[in-house]
Amino acid sequence: MTEIRAVWEIAWSDWRTKVSLIILGLYALMGTIGVLVVPEPTLYPEEWIQPFTTWQYPLGTNGNGQGVFSAIVHAAPSMYVMILSGGVFATAVGATIGIVSGYKRGRIDSLLMTFTDVAMTIPGLPLIIVLSAVFEPTNPVVIGILISINSWAGQARGIRSQVLTIREESYVEASRFMGVKTRKILSKDITPQMMPLILIGFVDTSKQVIFSSVALYFLGVLPFEGLNWGVLMNMAYQAGSAQTPSQFHALLFPILAIVLLSWAMIMLVQGLDRVVNPRIRAKHKADERDQI
Repeated sequence: MTEIRAVWEIAWSDWRTKVSLIILGLYALMGTIGVLVVPEPTLYPEEWIQPFTTWQYPLGTNGNGQGVFSAIVHAAPSMYVMILSGGVFATAVGATIGIVSGYKRGRIDSLLMTFTDVAMTIPGLPLIIVLSAVFEPTNPVVIGILISINSWAGQARGIRSQVLTIREESYVEASRFMGVKTRKILSKDITPQMMPLILIGFVDTSKQVIFSSVALYFLGVLPFEGLNWGVLMNMAYQAGSAQTPSQFHALLFPILAIVLLSWAMIMLVQGLDRVVNPRIRAKHKADERDQI
């Protein structure tokens, strides 16, 4: 608990962490309480209502007469499912391979790193396009996993390099000497030390899922059911919003929703980067001892 509290205090001391968590909290409210409060977007007789002209449609309407604000809100849950599923999948695979490979070394390390290097050499976007054309997924969980299908490789490499150092620490060697099972050493001694790096990998992968999913929906590569921010952008673009100033709001506000969410995640990664820095963590512990 002391280690977790120290990590939290270091992260919270950075303004980027505070701002990003506030923004992400607002997005979480939008995808949970927002969908219950904001009415579902329905076709409305009047198209292209301008933003900030009526309380019923604060961000105006699109070419289908749907409220842009309500469409963004009700598209959020499926986006979040994709982000979480892709982030959890890539992080779980990358962390598992990286920790096991770095700790076991030898043939297991060589085999796992060969597999990782092969995954890193495969171009991500062409692979996703091919798999999307073959499987035509519509489930957000499947789409999230599909988009992050080889994003774990970079995480595995980074985590492995850290584990190679940690496995030589005295407390890890003492556990091995006392005959502690490998599974317990990995779960009790190694993994907790890797949590800041694992969390950064999760956030970074989630950011990639946002950009990739929106781009693939916008290009029409992924089949869709219901609302999605990329689909909203595609509909607005097809209606000529990019060339018509009076219709540009239908394209602008979904883009802003994506940009703000991605920016918050980037700020969170930069804020958490201080947590990974061992010098900062050691200084924080020293300051705590001085206060005592």
